[in-house]
Amino acid sequence: MSDKTRLKSTVYVGGLDQAVTANTLAEAFVPFGEIVDISLPKPDQPNSSDKHRGFGYVEFEHAEDAHEAIYNMDGSEIYGRTIKVAAAKPQKDVNEGLGSKTAIWEQEGYLAKHAVSEEDRQATEQAQAAGDRPQDPMQGLEQLDVAGPKLE
Repeated sequence: MSDKTRLKSTVYVGGLDQAVTANTLAEAFVPFGEIVDISLPKPDQPNSSDKHRGFGYVEFEHAEDAHEAIYNMDGSEIYGRTIKVAAAKPQKDVNEGLGSKTAIWEQEGYLAKHAVSEEDRQATEQAQAAGDRPQDPMQGLEQLDVAGPKLE
């Protein structure tokens, strides 16, 4: 099964109580079709007393079964808590988009996505190759210690 097909047949289940287990999810979602896999991600901290992070993923054999589960189970209750059931989204790359450790304009594909003229592209490449930095706009203002007009 390809990753795209797997993603279409996987549902996100959020708002889970800590008492919910993989067996609980299996019993709740089996009426909608054959379940291939259930995962309940563990907390990042190993000494945490939580069994899971409050959400999980249920993968069905067929995408139609996943759609049925979303339609029927979103907003229902498990152990007294209302759950959110939605289509699973692909995991974001840590080096892409907002929140990454790389500046957005240095990320691969940024220039292609945001059309920049060839002249600007060449100037950027030349500046990077030469290691030139633009002049600091604050340079020469060191002696100014008072804001406002000069008193005479």
